[in-house]
Amino acid sequence: MPENRTHDRGPRRRTVVTAGALTLTALAAARPAEAATAAGPESGAAGARPPARAGGPRRGDWHRYVQAPASTTVRPVRITESTGDVSDPEALLRPGGGRTVLRRPQPKAAPRWPEGTTAEASSAHAPNNGNDGNHRTYDAANAIDGDPETFWNDDTERGFPDVLTLTVPAPIELSGITVVSNADGVPTAFTVEAGRRGGGWETVATVTDNDVVQCAVPFSRTVTTDRLRLTVTAAQDTGKGVFTRVNEVWPEAVEPAAPPSVTVDFGKVVVGHPDIRFTGASANSPGVRLAFSETREFLTDRSDFTRSDQAGGTGRGTDQFAVPAAGAHWKDTKGFQRDGKVFADGLHGFRYLRITLDALASDAPVAQPWGRVDIDSVSLDFTAYLGTPSTYRGWFLCSEDDLNRFWYGASYTNELVTDTFRRDDVDPRNAWSDTLEGKLVLHDGAKRDRDPYVGDLAVSARTLYLTHDDTAAAARNVLVDLADHQRSDGWIPPASISGYTLPLFDYPLWWVTCGWDYVLYTGDRAYASRTYPNLVKVLDTWYPSVTDSAGLLSKGLNDTGGYGDYAFLGRTGRVTYYNVLYVQALNDAARLADWLGHGADADRWRERADTVAEAVNAHLWDASAGAYLDSGTGAVRHAQDGNALAVVAGVAGADRAASALAHLDATTRRPYGNAFMDNDTLFADASQRVYAFTSYPEIVARFLSGRADSALDQIRRTYDWMDRHDPGITNWEGIGPGGSLYEGAYTSMAHGWSTGVLPALTHQLLGASPLSPGYATWEVRPHPGDVAWAQGELPTPHGGLGVEWTQTGGEFSLTVRVPARTRGSVALPTGGRDVVVRAGGRLLWDGKRGHVKGVSGGDGRVTVSDVGPGKHTFAVSLRQK
Repeated sequence: MPENRTHDRGPRRRTVVTAGALTLTALAAARPAEAATAAGPESGAAGARPPARAGGPRRGDWHRYVQAPASTTVRPVRITESTGDVSDPEALLRPGGGRTVLRRPQPKAAPRWPEGTTAEASSAHAPNNGNDGNHRTYDAANAIDGDPETFWNDDTERGFPDVLTLTVPAPIELSGITVVSNADGVPTAFTVEAGRRGGGWETVATVTDNDVVQCAVPFSRTVTTDRLRLTVTAAQDTGKGVFTRVNEVWPEAVEPAAPPSVTVDFGKVVVGHPDIRFTGASANSPGVRLAFSETREFLTDRSDFTRSDQAGGTGRGTDQFAVPAAGAHWKDTKGFQRDGKVFADGLHGFRYLRITLDALASDAPVAQPWGRVDIDSVSLDFTAYLGTPSTYRGWFLCSEDDLNRFWYGASYTNELVTDTFRRDDVDPRNAWSDTLEGKLVLHDGAKRDRDPYVGDLAVSARTLYLTHDDTAAAARNVLVDLADHQRSDGWIPPASISGYTLPLFDYPLWWVTCGWDYVLYTGDRAYASRTYPNLVKVLDTWYPSVTDSAGLLSKGLNDTGGYGDYAFLGRTGRVTYYNVLYVQALNDAARLADWLGHGADADRWRERADTVAEAVNAHLWDASAGAYLDSGTGAVRHAQDGNALAVVAGVAGADRAASALAHLDATTRRPYGNAFMDNDTLFADASQRVYAFTSYPEIVARFLSGRADSALDQIRRTYDWMDRHDPGITNWEGIGPGGSLYEGAYTSMAHGWSTGVLPALTHQLLGASPLSPGYATWEVRPHPGDVAWAQGELPTPHGGLGVEWTQTGGEFSLTVRVPARTRGSVALPTGGRDVVVRAGGRLLWDGKRGHVKGVSGGDGRVTVSDVGPGKHTFAVSLRQK
């Protein structure tokens, strides 16, 4: 794996190399000094990055950017930390070259209150079946019962103060207490009062900013009392509900003995089953607990995400294993080790792994939290697609090191979510499906949700087709399965989650566009024929049922008020995003219908697309802002998704496209990308949130409207932020205020829907795209911006479509290698200048007219049509006057 490189805090130069090896430099936008701290540790400790080569990338030298491990056995690259009694932690990096030993003495028994002590609380949550299906109570008495697995839980969520009062049979002397709380959210601020003789209370301790489960609280002085009162005024919000939870109160201040732990760093996000070789252990069945995290920021004694906790299992935020005295070769797979105890989640997506000698009290006697554990090595059984240089069927390279890194980082992100659908590994919220089990799919994220969502495929499938198109079945399997679960009214589910019932308003449209994409890249006529009836039903039955009198989709009609979308946004009525996506879907469906010979359907859908586009422009354009409204109802705001897709789908003409993009520039530009809303009227901080998912169509829109420099600027800000911040390389699900993880630890840091930089650089910067199914026809239309040269290859069913171009001075040259049985056009940029175009010395364009059939000029391009198989080189130069 590449070594980390500590990035600087100031401006960074982009290396650009021309065809003649003349090195130019362009100063990239300065990165603010405070940026890294907002999003977590810098790459010197957290973000893996290959060192840049002197002189920048070399032509054809794309292999060095590939990020996948060399084999399915992946080993950590460094030890980041060890705590407690640990000897030779570095031995974990040297299989067979020593052993790492963790030791922990047997703990003393917890102190107990005198017999007859009672507890009362200001409120207590009603009994229920808890997270694990077992009946639980949450009474105050749980805080003094000696069982750390039970706890008092108040009944006033986010309502404080919460009060716990303990009464002992006779006065006792106390110098402090210990509050043992719950990892689902510890009390962060509380006071402790002792009852005075004769009545009243005396404050003996005040605690603020607590963040530990076992909090020792020494008193300001020793007191003799028969009453103690704990008043909680704040608690952590871990996403489990903000309650006061106290598992135990001990009548002594007991400082926790730090359990021994070792944290290993795999250098980047990986996914699969951890594999640990234990060479021995003490005879008492010592336990180890494994905590996983994609980032250092959320690396604690609890994993940043576990499926068992999400589903109500018994994982308690870690994976457990009891080590036999003789040692064991343990592969972390889902299930209990013995007797319904010692649970492990199995597969994880993570960068950092913390191994701690510890055990849950509920796992006794199968596992004990003390003893000795000897470890030879730690590795990972990588389960996702292994994208080594030999597996790439499409590739990209240009003169800018950063853009190359972003392209291959996106590819690696997508490889991490290209995996087999397995019952034990997918989202636990009723997402398992026997119709997908064992099939290759594109999940949404590496660590979560691990379910194939069709909206994500709108980006991730394109990334797949352009890199490893031999695995296109990963997209087809999802599209067919969702079609097979189409509802009787025509609605198509977004994913298998919730038993194919999650109500999303926009995702059936993404199913349409993703189906066309699949056919466009693969030429799979069998798929098109099989799913065509589903296409007709969703467009001609379900979406008409949610169309208003103006011809616009309106969320709320046909009982859709509670439907969500890609971000579960509370938008209602006529939403621009839904309607311009509808236009795109109708036009894509028409193209598919034409290909299959259903001309009447194609004509009807194109006519409807035109009607919707006209209605969008009539009802949803905000002339005062010069942009499309997010919604025709509610507060005035303008969204990235609707404005960007209006350009891409052709709803916005040139003037409105320019105006809408200018509005986004003026209102949504952030150091870490462009926000998806221009104000906070939808929810707090909406104007600070960046989704690479909705940024992709905006980037495309900027390229298509002749704004290559602004498209590249947006790419550099968005993807450089993710590349430079922990965990590095992979593409985040979303970015929050200041460049933070927008949903904290829950945020997926390797998410397929964020990989749009890859198709944008291939289709728009390099400029090559399919125009008809299976690349039977294609187009090469570069948008070079300030990039000196680019080259790459697109995999097609007929062989590679190769493109290479260079711009230097006033000249532009392009070579295209065309596979057999395909034809296309080449649109050469002129920059609006008076140019001459030649091919192999032959004059094609003299600055005013074409000299060969099929050559034409206009709109800043000279287009050469009907280019057939073989190698063709074109040269554009200024016309000599």
